[in-house]
Amino acid sequence: MSSYFIRTAALSLCLVTVAHAQLPAPPTPAPTANAPAKPVPGKDQTAPSEKKPDPAEGNTPIPEETSSVTHHDGVFGGRTVHYTATAGNLLIRDESDKPNGSIFYVAYTEDGADPTTRPVTFLYNGGPGAASFWLHMGSFGPVRVITDSPKPTAGPPYQMVPNSESLLDQTDLVFIDAPATGFSRVVGKGTLKDFAGTDQDIHAFDRFIVRYITQYHRWNSPRFLFGESYGTTRSAGLVAALQRDGVQCNGVILLSSILNYGVRAAGYDTEFISYLPTYAATAWYFHKVKRTADIKEFVQQARIFARGPYAEALFAGDKLPPSEFDAMAQRVADFTGLPVAYVKEARLRIAPGRFRKQLLRGEDARILGRYDARFEGWDSDAAGETPESDPSETGISGAFISLFHDYLERELKYSTADQYFTSGPGVIGAWEFKHRSDNGQQAAADTALDLADAMRKNPKLKVFSANGYFDLATPFFATEYDLAHMLVPQEFVGNVQFGYYPSGHMVYLNTEALKQFRSDLGAFYTSATK
Repeated sequence: MSSYFIRTAALSLCLVTVAHAQLPAPPTPAPTANAPAKPVPGKDQTAPSEKKPDPAEGNTPIPEETSSVTHHDGVFGGRTVHYTATAGNLLIRDESDKPNGSIFYVAYTEDGADPTTRPVTFLYNGGPGAASFWLHMGSFGPVRVITDSPKPTAGPPYQMVPNSESLLDQTDLVFIDAPATGFSRVVGKGTLKDFAGTDQDIHAFDRFIVRYITQYHRWNSPRFLFGESYGTTRSAGLVAALQRDGVQCNGVILLSSILNYGVRAAGYDTEFISYLPTYAATAWYFHKVKRTADIKEFVQQARIFARGPYAEALFAGDKLPPSEFDAMAQRVADFTGLPVAYVKEARLRIAPGRFRKQLLRGEDARILGRYDARFEGWDSDAAGETPESDPSETGISGAFISLFHDYLERELKYSTADQYFTSGPGVIGAWEFKHRSDNGQQAAADTALDLADAMRKNPKLKVFSANGYFDLATPFFATEYDLAHMLVPQEFVGNVQFGYYPSGHMVYLNTEALKQFRSDLGAFYTSATK
């Protein structure tokens, strides 16, 4: 989950990380072309307990690069895959070639595969400041957490099953925890400010990926980036940064995108327009509107209304005549399921927090989820403007956190006394959202421009945008706008594909949506590696 959204729980467990391209490989036996390096014989493969900084030294001790390697089998995409799991850490370095970050990852690589034809996909959540256990345990890894979505998940004990929808039949998978999240740490003379920012974060992931493909001999493998939420902001900038460093990618997968932060500034009407089709989908789901069409058709009607009459009315501002104001309030109510009087009180502009509180108001103080509006929860009372919590997060976090710990220890043989930060301490507070691209300095990042630049320079680059109809965190209509305004040549427009699913921000929580998502990605990988 994540994205530009933050998880606030912390975990205790152990994993290991990967190193930076400029750093010599640790003294382990050379890995085969298709599998990670073997552990040093006789070396303790559990992660070392994190050392506290020495105030006299003024920096954080630099850990060794270590890993825990295990071997597994699974049936994915209808075929049996023998694969190696490597949980570890790699060091990345600053501009002075000094280690300043230890990055935790878990890699799944098929045994015996030809690395020149076997793709490798790098996956991560967002936040900023979120660790990647959500994608790792819920989407396309070899195992999957079972939830009661869209109801709160009961337990423990929780359930985890082999994931028949995993992508391991098509690509190797490398799940990465961002600097200062999960088991990733700032080390040496590095500081949080070296990583807490749009550009700093992109640079860190660039260094990690270069280090990984160097350490594991994957320079000539097809490469893909897979980011969720703020991870899409990262991916759009990262694919261009990697390309400048000679690391060209075949494809980028954007799940629940936020590409342009500038339009979310106060005073703009863009956000209200962007959310309206998602409100319509949610109202359709809860039977708060007349179901004269299926969800796909109803959402399309909402798109046409939002970009046309609704946008024109908002742009008119205070000059909108009273009669037109009344008529527009009725039409907004017809699409959103909200009372006409409420729409008028909001002056036609419905903020997402208010919608979550208002749609089911009066039904036992019920509220809707932010990441997934299908989830229902309860506030302490039915008054107030915005919900007190997000039931789509609280309803699943216990299962994901507990099973992630259990899986690491039992299956991946990784244990540690270190704390696993689901949300990096202090990261969001220190984050710099400004961004420098080839288009100049931006006060708030719009990395869709970076993605467009990468597409113009690499005409074969493919993009897949996955969207949940009920995502009230990153609305799909905003993503459509951003990806339709990259100013790429007409012949490249078809390189961007879209998928829409009856789910929320974490599309994979709906198992039927996960199956369709998996099918769509199967076709995408095939087209991007031709």
